[in-house]
Formats: sequence, structure tokens, C-alpha cells
Amino acid sequence: MKFLALTAALLLSAAPSASIAAEQGAQPETTRDADALSKARAIGTKIRKVKKFYEPQFDISGLESYKPQQQVSGTIRQWGNNYIKDSGLVDVWEAEFRKHQPGIQFSDNLYSSAVGFPGLVANVADLAPMGRQALWDELKGFEREGAGGGDDGASSTELVEIVMATGSFDVRGWTYALGFFVNKDNPLASLSMEQLDGIFGARRDGGWDGLTWRTDWARGPEKNIRTWGQLGLKGKWADKPIHVYGYNAKYHFQDEIDKKVLKGSSKWNEDLRAYSNITGLKKDGSLTAGGELIMNAVAADPYGIGYTGMPFAQPGGKVLALSTGKGAPVPLTLKTVQDRSYPLLRDVYYYVKKQKGKPIDPKVKEFLRYVLSREGQAAVQADGKYLPLTPEAAKEQLAKLDAID
Repeated sequence: MKFLALTAALLLSAAPSASIAAEQGAQPETTRDADALSKARAIGTKIRKVKKFYEPQFDISGLESYKPQQQVSGTIRQWGNNYIKDSGLVDVWEAEFRKHQPGIQFSDNLYSSAVGFPGLVANVADLAPMGRQALWDELKGFEREGAGGGDDGASSTELVEIVMATGSFDVRGWTYALGFFVNKDNPLASLSMEQLDGIFGARRDGGWDGLTWRTDWARGPEKNIRTWGQLGLKGKWADKPIHVYGYNAKYHFQDEIDKKVLKGSSKWNEDLRAYSNITGLKKDGSLTAGGELIMNAVAADPYGIGYTGMPFAQPGGKVLALSTGKGAPVPLTLKTVQDRSYPLLRDVYYYVKKQKGKPIDPKVKEFLRYVLSREGQAAVQADGKYLPLTPEAAKEQLAKLDAID
């Protein structure tokens, strides 16, 4: 973090829009104020929500067609992910589902994934659609509410997590896959997840697996990777330090890397240079994402490596193929995200609250079965942002639903 102020100053002066403003004799007025960021984000979202980024191209014929197991009625209350509302995807799902289940109505409060768990905990939501996986604090709050303050602390409720779609390849806002980028002149082509842990992580005593602290995930400082020579690079690269760039700790992107790379430890490289969103650099008033600043830094630093998504890829950087230690490294492409072979794809979820020992509300289960069906995933594909589940992934989620009853 000691280089953050200097790096931020350099990046702002190098930003294209900032240069344009400078040529006109004025420096851009930038801010990270929450209200300003929200307004700037809305400008970009309005454009993207009506755009189809991918034409239908994935074979979903292997998914099961929706056939009601029973007729249901009542109102399904949804709190959470705004992006399924912004694009109109949820409207299609609801309208098509009602053709099969005319006794169903919907009440939606879809403003942000951040409202999903409050809705479940307060018993005002039946479903919490979320564009990211639940955070530790959300899981803990759910657990404690379910305990009801009882003397023995045991929870009477449990959480069901269903993957409803695969996140996008490169659409801002729509849960794009994460990648690791190096400078274009770096000869490295791929990394393993273990190597990424060595680069971005640090010594740890354990890590969180959901709400369980696992000491078997501990590792020592000898596994830290701090020079390019430790990754096998030779010549002038061998003794050069690795400069790491990423998001600050409040961004859910960091939570994703923490869970999948750092074993839920929250132990990061001590010299991580962290970024956040900013406004004031673009003429149209839209947001300059932290990912853009990260890529600016990597493009300017021959010894840099950072994580973000393909929406922010630029000629000065290149994305690395990744491996889990089994098989060949997998490149980050539209195909490898949709077929779920890329290690750092991101999922889109539905969360459900249920009483222990009791089945899921039948109307909720029927709707989830529809979303996971061929018809439901065809709507995902037609919307052109999130990606449809593979038949194998959809079957796995349906099996999870069926196993609960």
C-alpha cells in the first residue's frame, strides 16, 4: 500500500480523458463520493442493459424442458440482484413461468445483491437472487438470526444456494469472469492457482470454508512468490520484484479471489496496490472502474500483475491462462467461461431460506426448476449477457433441489 498515492497520481495523469481535459486547459475534477459513483454507474448500466453482447450460440438442447411437478399458487417475493431486472431477464422468466403456473404472482425488490440477505433474514423475501456469492458476514448474520437467540445457539434454519446462470465473459455489471493480467512484454503465458496464491497471498494460519475455519489450509512464508525468477523467468527478469495490483478490500472481487485463490484467509501480499472506482475522468460522466486503473498500472509497469476482468483489457497488458494443477492451463475466452472449464469464472445465484427438516416452499422450488430448465436458460441466452448453464451444471443444481425434500 506504500506506493498507492504515487501510483494513483500517475494513473490519473495518464488517463485518456484526463489528457483531453488538460489539453483544454483544465484538470478533471475527480471524486470517489458514493452518490457521485452511483450516478456515474447508472450511465453505463443504462447503455449495457439494453445491449445484447452475445448472440445465441451455445447448445442447450441437453437441458431438461420445464414440466411442473405440481400446480402452485401465491406470491413469490424476490430481493436482490438488480441486473436481472435491469436487463428485463426476470420479467421474461416471470411471464413465461406464469404460463405454466397461472396462480403465481411476483413481488420484486431488485436493487442490489446487497439487499438479498437482509430480505431473507427479515422474512420479507422468499428468494435472494445475487450476482456474487454470499459474503462471510451475510452467512454469519443468517446463522445467528436462525438461532433466534436461543440458549443453545442452534439454528433452526438453513441456507440453500443454487447457481442460476454462469456469469458473463466480459460484460460490466453482469458478473464477468476474473483474470490475471501482466504487462504485454512479460514472457509469462500461464500460472497455476497455487502460484497465484504464492504471488498474491501471504503466510496464513488457516482459511474460511463458509463458516468453518480450516487450519489445514495454513501455509508458511516459504511459499510466497515475490520475484519473477521464482516463476521460472530468466535473464533480466530473474531478480525483478513482482508488483501486485488489485481491488481494495471492500470490493466483492477481492472476496472472490480470497475464496478461490487464498483459501478464504484474507491474507494478502503486503505490497498489494489497491484501487477503487472513480468519477470525473470521462466526458460522458460515466464511471471509471477500478479495473481500468488496475490495467493502466499493469500496462505501465513491466513487472506488474493485476486481477480484473476482460471489460478492461487493453493492448498494454495480456491475460494469462490458468490451471488448477490438473491438466493444461485454460485461456480466458467466451467458450471456456460458458463451458465452465476456466477456473475463475463467476456464478450467479439464488439463495433460499428454509426450516431445517422441512422442504423448500413448493412455489419457490417450482420457479427454480423453471429457471434451471431449457426454457429458463434459453431466456438467459437470448438476453445476451449472463451465460446459460451447461446441461451438466443445470442437472447438478436440480439434483441439489430434489435432494432437499
